[in-house]
Amino acid sequence: REFVYLKRAIPLEKANQILALHIPGVFLEKGYKRYYPEADAAAHVVGFTNIDDHGQEGLELAYDSWLQGIPGKTRVVKDRLGNTITNLDVITKPQQGRDLMLSIDRRIQYLAYNELKNIIEKYHAESGSVVVLAVKTGEVLAMANMPSYNPNNRKGIPINNMRNRAVTDLFEPGSTIKAFTIANALGSGKYNINTLVNTNPGVLKVDGHLIYDDKHRNNKVLTVKGVLQKSSNIGVAKITLSLPSDSLLNLLRSVGFGQSTQSGFPGEAAGVLPDHLKWRQFVLATLAFGYSISATPLQLAQAHAVIASGGLLRPVTFLKNDALTPGAQVLPAKLCKQMMSLLEAVLDIGGTGTRAQIPGYRVAGKTGTAYIASPAGGYYTDRYFANFVGIAPASDPQLVIVVVIKNPRGSLYHGGQVAAPAFANIMNGALRILGIPLDDVDSL
Repeated sequence: REFVYLKRAIPLEKANQILALHIPGVFLEKGYKRYYPEADAAAHVVGFTNIDDHGQEGLELAYDSWLQGIPGKTRVVKDRLGNTITNLDVITKPQQGRDLMLSIDRRIQYLAYNELKNIIEKYHAESGSVVVLAVKTGEVLAMANMPSYNPNNRKGIPINNMRNRAVTDLFEPGSTIKAFTIANALGSGKYNINTLVNTNPGVLKVDGHLIYDDKHRNNKVLTVKGVLQKSSNIGVAKITLSLPSDSLLNLLRSVGFGQSTQSGFPGEAAGVLPDHLKWRQFVLATLAFGYSISATPLQLAQAHAVIASGGLLRPVTFLKNDALTPGAQVLPAKLCKQMMSLLEAVLDIGGTGTRAQIPGYRVAGKTGTAYIASPAGGYYTDRYFANFVGIAPASDPQLVIVVVIKNPRGSLYHGGQVAAPAFANIMNGALRILGIPLDDVDSL
């Protein structure tokens, strides 16, 4: 029978009050809606449906047709009033919606979300994202964003809170790119880890622009290993300017920057790599330390998973995948092993990532601190992205975790100060949840 909805999704108590009026032709139809037990902890990944149970955001939207199924068709005989008299035959049988098993580990998801929430509140930051990626399968085990929202009660929620920043928002990753800058140098054959790089007098002039190391520090003469450990902008700029201009661009593209991660997540941004035909020397120099390039936190995780996996680029997935994903060999395994050793040194005393250390586990990683671009052009001088990307255990890499904090307020704003401790807490918990064996029991 045809009817018109007068009001949908009203409380049962109010519906019963209306029925008690006994208005002719007015009746109650019970309905169902999704309930999301993870609430704000997994809101950006799972998304939500509308009143008709069609996906509107997140994986609910991406896999809407998969979950919905297909209605069947039946041939019937109707009278002149449109009433069905008899069913003749079934034209097509209905197909039930299929189950969907996500790769998200709810234990790690809660861990990542709570740690991110704490760090955002502690530093009064504008927003933040965390990505936890399984190295050998490309599975996203956790993805958290702040600010978040409760999909069970969306009334009055700002639209920006619903955005999955880890896949839609681009940022300049800063010094977290330096692992690939150094990999490009070592892969060229012109440099080895002990090659000396002179950063004196603590400033480098390129195309009329000045490049400094952090806090205008003069790191003097560093080895290539020291350039990464100290995160020297001058060092990576000098190295990159001495190599073919398109070599770094090609390497960055090969590990996934400037293209989709193939996750299938709605609204995923591909990122931006500069057009090498338009490059000036200054653009190339800044690319070496993570400017002139934009990426998502998910891309940053996928790219570092290449190093962690011995050079294999694997597509990212939000679906459960128990099998080892083959991947494409985009970097030499020997080079990646060398890079893992250098990234471990970043966490040693004298490096920028000491706060990312985890007792009992060997960890490799890289800090990043980047100025936030201003819509008016140029950069804010007092607003930063504080980032950390890490891999563990370094002896047999299982997880890559990226932490990005936008605009932490206060005297602490570096990636090694803000994002690295959050990384350590999430990685430590995740490794123990998954039962990953310790590297060094004696260090506990």
